[in-house]
Amino acid sequence: MTAEVSFTIDTPLGPRSTSVVYRRQGSGEPLLLLHGIGHHLQAWDPVFALLAADRDVIAVDLPGFGASPGLPDGVAYDLATVVPVLGALCETLSLDRPHVAGNSLGGLLALELARAGLVRSVTVLSPAGFWTPAERRYAFTVLRTMHRVASALPLPLIERMSRTVAGRTALTSTIYTRPGRRSPEAVVAETLALRNAPGFAQTLAAGQDVRVSADVPGVPVTVAWGTKDRLLPRRQGVRAKAAIPGARLVRLPGCGHVPMNDDPALVTRVVLDGSRPVGAPLGAVALGA
Repeated sequence: MTAEVSFTIDTPLGPRSTSVVYRRQGSGEPLLLLHGIGHHLQAWDPVFALLAADRDVIAVDLPGFGASPGLPDGVAYDLATVVPVLGALCETLSLDRPHVAGNSLGGLLALELARAGLVRSVTVLSPAGFWTPAERRYAFTVLRTMHRVASALPLPLIERMSRTVAGRTALTSTIYTRPGRRSPEAVVAETLALRNAPGFAQTLAAGQDVRVSADVPGVPVTVAWGTKDRLLPRRQGVRAKAAIPGARLVRLPGCGHVPMNDDPALVTRVVLDGSRPVGAPLGAVALGA
């Protein structure tokens, strides 16, 4: 069950109201979940209930994605804007420095929230921003192609394709290595989420010059990368470790760019380890790049 919350943000045009849709479940220390570009909070469905058994889990539709409306007219979708929006969301929901886990764009935002001192820990799954210029051009070309295909396919065709493993593979194999695990309903919903996202083009444009190279001091960081990520190759995880020397680098065998679907149990363990309370023992995960 989702809910929507409205709050005021500061913009170059003065205070404006914006809204974010979220789902919340569980108890314990708060854990904020951030999805990637063109996706929605349902990306976390394979691990949501597992995480909620140990954490107060809040999965959000980023502004301009999923069911969350776009940002107010004239407001940019860059890091300087979206990070404070997420900070205002946390304040509105009374989340005192939550743990945060993010995938792709959500991982980049999670790291920026940490740099702003707004979170307790960070777990990032194939975070954006550790690319070379050539790798960024490749990833953005793939994303634009995915968006164009999703926009061009008639809904009845998307529904028919989603009923077969071959069709689900055609629609989602760029981000999943095990697309057959996704339900037909989930594939239809995420294809429409990609097609209908009002923030897609502006977010992609804002990412043209993004390249992460700064450390994240004072916050525990876990960087996890799927060994079969077809969008952001796992060598970018080595760069992330070099940029954030204190980070724990975790290998996700057999997983693609959105690993929550490919190995829910492993991703759950990695996120719970990354968001463990201070002094709690660390679980066993597959380390290395």
